[in-house]
Amino acid sequence: MNAALRRALVSAAGLALALSLTAACGKAGGDKKDSASGGDTTSIGLLLPENASSTRYESFDRPFIEAKVKALCAQCKVLYNNAEGSAAKQKQQFDTLLAQGVKVIILDAFDAKSTQGWVQEAAAKGVKVLAYDRLATGPVSAYVSFDNEKVGELQGQALLDALGAQAADANIVMINGDEADPNAAQFKAGAHKVLDGRIKKVVYEQSGEWKPTVAGQKIAAAVTQFGKNGFQGVYSANDGMAGAIITQLQGSGIKVPVGGQDAGLDAVQRIVNGDQAYTIYKAYRPLADNAAELAVDLLQGKDVKTVADAGIDSATDKNIPAKLLDAKIVTKADIATTVIADGLYKASDICTADYAAACTAAGLK
Repeated sequence: MNAALRRALVSAAGLALALSLTAACGKAGGDKKDSASGGDTTSIGLLLPENASSTRYESFDRPFIEAKVKALCAQCKVLYNNAEGSAAKQKQQFDTLLAQGVKVIILDAFDAKSTQGWVQEAAAKGVKVLAYDRLATGPVSAYVSFDNEKVGELQGQALLDALGAQAADANIVMINGDEADPNAAQFKAGAHKVLDGRIKKVVYEQSGEWKPTVAGQKIAAAVTQFGKNGFQGVYSANDGMAGAIITQLQGSGIKVPVGGQDAGLDAVQRIVNGDQAYTIYKAYRPLADNAAELAVDLLQGKDVKTVADAGIDSATDKNIPAKLLDAKIVTKADIATTVIADGLYKASDICTADYAAACTAAGLK
């Protein structure tokens, strides 16, 4: 074999080895592309609905999901977007994830009724959609949330408890969530199940659209219509609206029990201060952890029913694998054993200077 031929063979062998090593490195790390599907097999899309009426999504849901995904799948990353209260914006974000080749999307739909076509399009491309917190329409692969009708029942019971002996003679105002949100309908149904027949009457019931400004306008209309003594309690579907309702009532010189849900820090402080009667604590970490585990299972082709041990029907599909968690009522007496005990807040987070005296009176320190 002459020297020139030997050098050519050595060069060819070296090139083949280099190509082999490059392929192996690409397989072992970085953003992997599934050669069969052309999709990104290390990225999980996360789409959350808004950040105006509740601080929970940025403070809890997003960081908890990101941390759990990373713990379960070191090479995985979460591609996050917030719809900021716009279904059209969320659709654009969803389409962008599909264009990027993401194979799993965690979707907390701003408008669950509008998602059927989105989810169908994703399914046609082999993309799995995990409905998070509210049940999106369309062929979602799994759903994780709380038992929302039971949440409404807890809200109704907490309001009855706050009314005490006057409950049977009480007129109630109900400010519900957005009518486009199936969760809002379930909260409302659960609350009515408990309240109906145990109070005198729901004298005024409107949607606050999950918007504090709208809720404030609606409660102002109720005061105008029924007067300062025309109702004895207010059901608010969440804490963001409850805060606006309480501000409006205080401005009118009205003090009645008002409750919400989500256990936002400002709501807990209002409870300590005696301004809000209760909230509903839905532990965000187990919700987020279960969502992350389901998303990674979907990404890796595992059976989601090992986590999603229940089934639920949506407006378009039947027996969707679901993980449904339990919630808790939080009143002033429960703060230490719920949100503080679970590490959601420290007493120092709640007991700032404005609330120091109320915290001392409540035994929080």
